[in-house]
Amino acid sequence: MKPIAIACDHAALDLKEEIKKHFDETGVEYVDYGTYENKSCNYPDYAEKLCTAIYEKKHELGILVCGTGIGMSMAANKCRGIRAACCSDTFSARFTRLHNDANVLCMGARVIGAGLACDIADIFINTAFEGGRHQTRVDMITALEEKLSK
Repeated sequence: MKPIAIACDHAALDLKEEIKKHFDETGVEYVDYGTYENKSCNYPDYAEKLCTAIYEKKHELGILVCGTGIGMSMAANKCRGIRAACCSDTFSARFTRLHNDANVLCMGARVIGAGLACDIADIFINTAFEGGRHQTRVDMITALEEKLSK
């Protein structure tokens, strides 16, 4: 598997660092797309960096964190080829991979703690897409993206 892409805004820098520490301990390779400091910044900039890298096939999966996870999710889902899911529980993380083939996980640093975030990240990156009848639905999402981007 290619390295996981990870990025955050200023509100989630501490959580991103905890996830990176967990990845270092468990041997998960990653590339950090910023931010690297607590100075106020704009989350769409970091969503764009990470999503561009996925679109360019440098990564298969990415993790975006901000205060709630919602802003990152909204920004990421504006990018072609991205299926981002904001998750605060392990069940949603598992099923967004199994059924939706999500390629970006979004989480909120003001919503969940580091332990749960690491569990959610592990499940997200270690769960494979089931395909089958779910592929039809993912294809429909892609067709909708194509139709509405013209």
